[in-house]
Amino acid sequence: MKKLAALVATLAALLALAGCGDDEEPTNETRTASNGDEFNDADVAFATDMIQHHAQALSMVDLTLDRPLDPKVQKLAEDIRAAQAPEIEQMTDWLTAWDEPVPETVRDHANAHGDGDMDMGDMPGMMSAEDMAALEDTSDAEFQDMFLEMMVEHHEGALEMARTEQSDGRFKPAIDLAGSIEVSQTEEIELMQGLLG
Repeated sequence: MKKLAALVATLAALLALAGCGDDEEPTNETRTASNGDEFNDADVAFATDMIQHHAQALSMVDLTLDRPLDPKVQKLAEDIRAAQAPEIEQMTDWLTAWDEPVPETVRDHANAHGDGDMDMGDMPGMMSAEDMAALEDTSDAEFQDMFLEMMVEHHEGALEMARTEQSDGRFKPAIDLAGSIEVSQTEEIELMQGLLG
């Protein structure tokens, strides 16, 4: 009888521990928004992180203004702005429809110069506040190469995030956007590496 009681107590403890573990890990189960969108935790993570990631890329592009640049680099900066600003709006709309919080970004007023307390976690390819300040303060002679090197690293981080969404996501428009980001930013990385050549 004592052995049975000990076995029951052990099983109860194991089940309680297993239950605690489940609370800490995202389930990635499909959810349905009020507008009918079917999405999961991977989609939410992708949109949340990529909004912040794109916002930093646009801040880097802002720093190219009034700098003497190779025309190809200037066109690249304009292409990045033209692609990523609408994507931020699209992902913001998704999060809003899913009743998920829209993250603050470095482009929000309080964070415009790195003054805000932005937590980027371990998001791949993100520049630190110190990196951004160094880019802003660098000489015209060194700016273009520094911009290209930082943007290559930034794009490589976006590729990692896009691949994760394509493998783990549920919401087809987000998976499609991730595929588009992978294609376009791979091409831009090749272009930037050639310009650094």
